[in-house]
Amino acid sequence: MLQTMVNAFKIADLRKKILFTLFILLVFRVGSAIPVPFLNSDVFGSIANVGLLNSDQQNTFLAYLSMMTGDAFNYGTIFAMGITPYINSSIIMQLLTVAIPALERLQKEGEEGRKKIASITRYVTVGLGLLQSTAYYFYVRSKDYLGTDVNGNPFVGNWAIFQAIIIILCFTAGTALIMWLGEQINDKGVGNGISLILFAGIVARLPTMITQLFGTQQGYLAHGGPYWFLSPLAGLLYLLMIAYIVLMDNAERRIPVQYAKRVVGRKMYGGQSTHIPIKVNMGGVMPIIFASSILSLPPTIQMFVSSRIEGTSWESFFGIFNQTHWAYAIIYFFLIIGFAYFYASIQYNPVEMSNNIRKQSGTIPGIRPGEPTAAYIRKILSKITLLGALMISVVAIFPILFSQITTVILEKGFGFSSGMNISLGGTSIIIVVGVALETVKQLESQMMMRHYRGFLD
Repeated sequence: MLQTMVNAFKIADLRKKILFTLFILLVFRVGSAIPVPFLNSDVFGSIANVGLLNSDQQNTFLAYLSMMTGDAFNYGTIFAMGITPYINSSIIMQLLTVAIPALERLQKEGEEGRKKIASITRYVTVGLGLLQSTAYYFYVRSKDYLGTDVNGNPFVGNWAIFQAIIIILCFTAGTALIMWLGEQINDKGVGNGISLILFAGIVARLPTMITQLFGTQQGYLAHGGPYWFLSPLAGLLYLLMIAYIVLMDNAERRIPVQYAKRVVGRKMYGGQSTHIPIKVNMGGVMPIIFASSILSLPPTIQMFVSSRIEGTSWESFFGIFNQTHWAYAIIYFFLIIGFAYFYASIQYNPVEMSNNIRKQSGTIPGIRPGEPTAAYIRKILSKITLLGALMISVVAIFPILFSQITTVILEKGFGFSSGMNISLGGTSIIIVVGVALETVKQLESQMMMRHYRGFLD
């Protein structure tokens, strides 16, 4: 991977793209450190009580947002909403494209249709960002995180309304700016802009996570007992998950194709055997990101109504979407599988693949051309998608189960008031490793294109 980066940096065109991408990520990190007006600077860093040890005040949804935004949410900066509204908007538009014929026709119109859908997606993103920013404002107001005037008194009357408008608009503008930064990477940089922004935010939190891991270890050693090994075990699990993700990302299913010989003029073409590669994890990190984003919507709604639902059945319903709840892992598991199938259906069209093979005088050995070939490819895709979804679900779900099990052990067996929480670790590692591998592959493909001499030499 490092050698690929070094080789890519030697090419002037790629070097410009890499430097531009790094500059955009630097802008993102700078924006993640600029607080919005009227927030109390004394509580910056405590809006979301994020750590590897649970506490009574910890809200795992807030920890999720802090992880996805590179701690921008935790510090109340202009990028506090992160890229989550854009991801949710993309999910909504992809679902509506399948359900609404007008949007489906737009998608089939080629480049112009895709531009119109992208424009609609941007408007939906701003709307979702406004909704989430409003929820965030009500949350910080309920927790007394708002600032005061020069005399130390809270803003009241018209000033309070002005304060709310400024805070909400700053967060919404930050969402729109992040979306624009991601699109700039797609147009002028290297890799997927949205994925790289997520990557930058998660990597920025790695020093904090390592520090908390060592702090947790010191806490266990101070208390004594047989549970000191849990922190080293968590670190070992991270390393094993990284190796597992790399192995899974390179796995593929190859469908053999035999092309018949054909005569064009005085030359004969075809007659060779090849294959169609289908990645086992064809969705990459997108099913994880989509599932996490969908599960973040109910807690966002809960921010609006938290004071009204206390002690009611609705409080129990929203509690299901907390990562410490046993049902959360089950819902997460099925959402990952569902989005994996959804993403595979977008990427691969068995009927179109069958027609392309037939147009090129090719056949799959033992399978008749036409509908039988499409049915065979559809069957292979279904099996591969399920296998890939199960493999990626193991990485995403296991840290959640590990956290819940250690919580029970430490609370009941050792007397700790809380247990170890690494439930966000699986999602973080999948995103970081997946984005890194995807970006390196794009660099390799672009270097191959620039080194290919073609038929004119």
